[in-house]
Amino acid sequence: KNSEAHPHCTQPGPTAMGIDLKAGGRKTKGFQRKEPKTDNIYVRLLVKLYRFLARRTGSKVNKTILHRLFQSKTNRPPLSLSKLGKFMEGKADKVAVVVGTITDDVRLLEVPKLRVCALRFTHTARARIVNAGGECMTFDQLALQSPKGENTVLLRGPKSHREAVKHFGAPGIPNSHAKPYVRAKGRKFEKGRGKRNSRGFKV
Repeated sequence: KNSEAHPHCTQPGPTAMGIDLKAGGRKTKGFQRKEPKTDNIYVRLLVKLYRFLARRTGSKVNKTILHRLFQSKTNRPPLSLSKLGKFMEGKADKVAVVVGTITDDVRLLEVPKLRVCALRFTHTARARIVNAGGECMTFDQLALQSPKGENTVLLRGPKSHREAVKHFGAPGIPNSHAKPYVRAKGRKFEKGRGKRNSRGFKV
């Protein structure tokens, strides 16, 4: 009788090693930062402060500020003085809070009196706010003045105004307003001549 094992019979062999997956599997969708990626000690200290305030006061404003301190630079777009003035009309007694940068706008001729708290101010924006009798605050000063976020207006800059966003999409096709990456706007570079429906162009 042949003592060789049948090819279809299962013999105990070396066990296959797997990887440990936490409950929920490999899902990464809906991931939210729990801390900032930056090593900036001032941002880290603000996170410590607002983590404490969010926990102890239960204020939604403090929770939102904490969440925005975690965000990437793309998600913390700058806000111009002109937009800031527009948002703060009729709210002279409140403090504008921007987790981002306040930038100058040369088109704005007169800056209203504003009280603003932001992560950063450009040199000219800070000078114009102070010269108009306003106040530029840091987040630790805001925490002392209104620990629960009372009398504040949380604002954000526009995310869609980055140069990169203008290039999103396919340029050159009908009804597309995507900006092409062209070296120059001269005669010798892509002009998209004839690339429209009226010239029989089809995608």
